[in-house]
Amino acid sequence: MVNPYKDVNTDDGAIIRTFSEGLNEEELVWHRDKQDREIAVVSGTDWQLQMDNKLPTELKKGKLYYINAMEYHRLIKGNGTLRLKIWEHKNGTTL
Repeated sequence: MVNPYKDVNTDDGAIIRTFSEGLNEEELVWHRDKQDREIAVVSGTDWQLQMDNKLPTELKKGKLYYINAMEYHRLIKGNGTLRLKIWEHKNGTTL
């Protein structure tokens, strides 16, 4: 399966992940990640993050979101292209 996003590594060890405005919402599936992650919105409006057994939360620029390793979650498509800055953590440290 091809990922519905494109990643670019940054000099500070983070990842810029871009979800295109034209992606099919069906590509945004429930999933789990192997590492803890902190996520910040770089750009995009009305996109939402839904954690397992919780209501969706609007992703807002300037706010950090924390996702525990192996916790089910998904994105819900909003307007425009979504760009996230992602820091992955393993054993409490940034990778």
